[in-house]
Amino acid sequence: MYSPLVEKALGVALAAHDGQRRKASTEPYIVHPLHVALILARWGQEDDVIVSGLLHDVVEDCDGWDLARVEREFGRHIAHVVGELTEDKSKSWEERKRAGIAKVPHMSPQAATVKSADKLHNLQSLAASLRGCTERAEVWKAFRRGPELTLALSHELVEALALRVEAKVARSLRAALKSVSEADADALRRSAASSTN
Repeated sequence: MYSPLVEKALGVALAAHDGQRRKASTEPYIVHPLHVALILARWGQEDDVIVSGLLHDVVEDCDGWDLARVEREFGRHIAHVVGELTEDKSKSWEERKRAGIAKVPHMSPQAATVKSADKLHNLQSLAASLRGCTERAEVWKAFRRGPELTLALSHELVEALALRVEAKVARSLRAALKSVSEADADALRRSAASSTN
């Protein structure tokens, strides 16, 4: 069903992320917030949660956007949810990820649900990349801390989120994490086999 609020957020997200690319990819960055919004819609979330999903990265990644502007254009509630999801880019990657995990028990239910959709899409994308790769190292070179720490922190985040969200969401997150581990193991075997040939 048409929603003027979602329509406005779609336009903002498309313009704000214009020209950005996903990590180590030629894929437009906007694909990620669109997937997050689709996941939230499939989960039956309200428009304000879907809008928060569309806007979840604009403050940390896009020029001209801060929480005050989000509040002016979309209201206090959506700005609050986006604020809960915004990382401090002045910190290192590991500090940001550990801070994000520590935040989960204190997040609003809406922010925890958006964070779950965000993580779900990232995990599904990673699993697809690993399944489709010829060299495992090519996928993981985009992750500066390597597979072990990346997967360990992903596991911690998934388990923290699983305590805060609906059971179906928790199951989806755990299944996606398992899929990444399996795809990574398969990629490792393929890489080892190709190096011996």
